[in-house]
Amino acid sequence: MISNKVSVFVAGSWGTALACVLATNGHEVTIWSRNAEQVEEINKLHQNHRFLGDHRLPMNIKATTSMEVATLHADAILLAAPSSAMRQVTRELQAFLPSDILIIHAAKGFETGSLFPMSKVIAEELTQIDANRIVVLSGPSHAEEVIQQFPTTIVVASASIEAAKAAQDLLINNDFRVYTNLDIQGVELAGALKNIIAIGAGMVDGLSFGDNAKAALITRGLAEITRLGVTMGANPLTFAGLAGIGDLIVTCTSRHSRNWRAGYQIAQGTAVQVVLSEMGMVVEGVKTTNAAMALARQYQVDMPITEQLYLVLFEDKDPRLAVEDLMGRGRTQEDVITP
Repeated sequence: MISNKVSVFVAGSWGTALACVLATNGHEVTIWSRNAEQVEEINKLHQNHRFLGDHRLPMNIKATTSMEVATLHADAILLAAPSSAMRQVTRELQAFLPSDILIIHAAKGFETGSLFPMSKVIAEELTQIDANRIVVLSGPSHAEEVIQQFPTTIVVASASIEAAKAAQDLLINNDFRVYTNLDIQGVELAGALKNIIAIGAGMVDGLSFGDNAKAALITRGLAEITRLGVTMGANPLTFAGLAGIGDLIVTCTSRHSRNWRAGYQIAQGTAVQVVLSEMGMVVEGVKTTNAAMALARQYQVDMPITEQLYLVLFEDKDPRLAVEDLMGRGRTQEDVITP
């Protein structure tokens, strides 16, 4: 494998875990952070304790607070900033990037207000870069397991198969298997929308409603994610893949999932704002629920689970009443994924 220089933005749990994958593959990796103490910890102790505990980072990972230093001679940029910070980070990056650099983003969410997926936000800010050089990374992949080199399989999607293959080459190894996909819209939508259903899965567990209820929530959640995605132009088969059902399963069933944990605590009676303030990391599914409801109205798509979760998260509806209202809906025919 050819060694490359890759810059990672920012130094959260997911960005650091992906930096470790890249470093394990022999690449020269620089992580950027605004936090000088975090940068010093990575450089001197080779740890990012706040996000990944005592795990030791490879020696070929360096950190800096300077975007100019981070991007100097970089072959690729990996963006793992939260969706709420993506526009600001890319706007600041714009001045330092050449037009031929590869952009990989691993954020899962929509921009508040515009409802843009992250690839569109990035394309708007990095105007010198061909949109075909933008790649989306998604799939079932908790940072806590990737950092331990547990077997993980993800997908990278781009409008350009060459760009997707370039990202695949950077990341793939015996512990981190990478597939390519040309449906950038479907992969991005699936990665964002599954966080909504994960909050619901946490609520199901918090209410002790059992396995039947959670299986139904995951399955019917996938159905409404697919409905919206296909209406917006995505390939329906994408939702049966790693970015769809794969990521949905892991996010709805694992205690590593912030979205699951948030839903669980809300069902136990903790106020939404208290949950968010105490989590310490971004819970993308909350803002995504708001965005998904706006998209459902815009595209006239029925999303009953998302609607009930919106009422719980933003209008203080009791989670038990939300479940009752979902179970009491009128009779209908099951819709399934079809090509």
